[in-house]
Amino acid sequence: MNPLQDKSVLVTGAAKRIGRSIALRLASEGARVLIHYHRSEAEARQTARECGGAPLFRANLESVPEIIRLFEQIEASGEPLYGLVNNAARFTRFDPTEITEADWDFIHSVNLKAAFFCCQQAARLMRMNGGGRIVNISSLGGLRPWAEHAHYCASKAGLIMLTKALAKAFAPAITVNSVAPGVIPFNDLNSEAGTMVRNTPAKRPGTPEEVADAVVYFLRASNFITGQVLAVDGGLNLR
Repeated sequence: MNPLQDKSVLVTGAAKRIGRSIALRLASEGARVLIHYHRSEAEARQTARECGGAPLFRANLESVPEIIRLFEQIEASGEPLYGLVNNAARFTRFDPTEITEADWDFIHSVNLKAAFFCCQQAARLMRMNGGGRIVNISSLGGLRPWAEHAHYCASKAGLIMLTKALAKAFAPAITVNSVAPGVIPFNDLNSEAGTMVRNTPAKRPGTPEEVADAVVYFLRASNFITGQVLAVDGGLNLR
């Protein structure tokens, strides 16, 4: 039997890009996908349709009260939450001498702060249902330093340590793991990413479907696998 069959899994930022691919893969695994979005309503509705009419939940993850309301809505819907995929994230590029407080907060408010409060609220629901699985989408930037992405790297490195800390805190009923994608282009392979691809031992960029494979692995795994980080990067973190 497929362990994800009829299990409810919330994917944040599921309207587009990697989040959309994760949602579609989970639907193909028989999971009951819950689609979170903020501004991309049209794309979210399309993803929901392709996931068999998945329910939609709108929330601005910069706001902790909206995060709390999001999980209250899930609880009120009667969905026994089994999984959370913290995918929603932001990415900007700046010379670190030019990063402002607003630039820093723009990244960290979603990449780290929102991820924590989503984990917190999800764990409360999962404990009511006997346990669950959390997967945080971090980044190769959380494992390797990128000179013009210091604020982003800090947020993703923080998410990796958050994963490990919560894995201890939520054990044994709830596992917390992380997937760290490398270069996953969406028709936007710039010169910086192109250089990274050339330096990748696999000699190619990754695909969102390969990230989804890793997410499914953690969601299906036993509670003996927790606090782990799986780099889906073609070996680039080895360079």
